Amino acid sequence: MIFPKSVEIVEVGPRDGLQNEPVLIPTEKKIELIDKLKKTGIQRMETAAFVHPKWVPQMADSEQIAEYCREMNYIALTPNLKALDRAIAAKTPQIAVFIGASSAFNQKNINKTTDESLQECEALFAKAQENGMFIRAYVSMAFSCPYQGEVTFEEVLHVCQRFVKLGADEIDIGDTNGHANPRIVYERFAKLRDLFPDTVFVAHFHDTRKMALANVVAAMQAGVDKFDSSVGGLGGCPYSPGATGNLATEDVVLMCNDMGIETGIDFEKLKEAATFARQLSTRL
Repeated sequence: MIFPKSVEIVEVGPRDGLQNEPVLIPTEKKIELIDKLKKTGIQRMETAAFVHPKWVPQMADSEQIAEYCREMNYIALTPNLKALDRAIAAKTPQIAVFIGASSAFNQKNINKTTDESLQECEALFAKAQENGMFIRAYVSMAFSCPYQGEVTFEEVLHVCQRFVKLGADEIDIGDTNGHANPRIVYERFAKLRDLFPDTVFVAHFHDTRKMALANVVAAMQAGVDKFDSSVGGLGGCPYSPGATGNLATEDVVLMCNDMGIETGIDFEKLKEAATFARQLSTRL
């Protein structure tokens, strides 16, 4: 087996981890979590989502969070042009867009097909690029979907091809409902990296079936060295029934440390951040 000398861990807890918490978390507590994570050595974090508070009340304070993160290399979710305008006003350095490889998922999530969503991305990508923003493009439900079942490689490829053509800076392949296994993870990432050798791929795993760490190792074997994780294992997709939290940052960092893979993250400080993060959640 071949392992990377180092990996990048992208922390998604402050956004993906907290967004579905049913009890509103005070802005100052979110900032305290971000500060604790920053002190661990984590270099990139998803911290905000410029979405309508009617749909995601927990992210209603994204402008305040963005103001605090101004000196950081943070990522904000921008699902449409109105959200992008807010991100531009906040001087956000990196944005993220989501499209499901499964049209059934897109219909449930945003009432659009995959192709309709991709078409809408064209103007969003162009405007973000005009403003010098780094674009992270998520492919959700890249392995299976609770509404259609198996998601084919061809469906994933279709979305990736468009993202590459539009100029995404990195493409994040998501096991959104946590049903992937190491074999399909290896095969899917190996094919994508062979077809798009100049594209940066990121792996995003949920731990629904307790295979997230095994899937990280499988992705490493396919040449992936960037992984999303959420402190304390916070999170879960609201549009994916039964999906549990994200891969816990402390778990993947511990595994990498034991395997001699450098992350640049202080594990003791990370454990403190994880304890604090779990105290913010009413779902754990």
